Amino acid sequence: MTIAMLIAHLPSGYILGRFAQARWCQMVSGVVTAAMAGSVLPDIDMLYFHLVDGGRTHHHAYISHWPLFWVAAGVLSLSLGRLFGSTLTLIGVFFAGAMLHMVLDTVASPIMWLAPFDRHAFEFVTVPARYGNWVLSFILHWTFALELVICTWALWLGWLRPPLPVDAPQKGT
Repeated sequence: MTIAMLIAHLPSGYILGRFAQARWCQMVSGVVTAAMAGSVLPDIDMLYFHLVDGGRTHHHAYISHWPLFWVAAGVLSLSLGRLFGSTLTLIGVFFAGAMLHMVLDTVASPIMWLAPFDRHAFEFVTVPARYGNWVLSFILHWTFALELVICTWALWLGWLRPPLPVDAPQKGT
């Protein structure tokens, strides 16, 4: 069993959300949350993987790890959002987060970028199973340093975030 990203999906979504917020959507609330949700949602298949499939099928073979599924769902969602007057920014950032998940997984784990039309899996780097535990093989591989960089970047962005003023109104009060 291999999982490409162990700890960096949520922090990468935070970085994407902060970037989108700073560049395009200062006035739209929920941008960071939408990006973070999109960046982790493809791994919802881990529930099926562990509870139903019993680990027999690599979770990257499921439809939730097909980039074309996310592209199609994103286009459909944006079209419906435009038709019904929804906030297209949040929809777009959510699906950008899901695609970021696909890109990050491709670094060290196979992703079928053209599934269901072509089931050829592509990965930039193959992490060899050098240790008895697959997690240890990933943590001790150089690609894990990329995850640490992403996590450090997200922490840095969070640290730089200005605090709310003391007299700022709270939601729900």
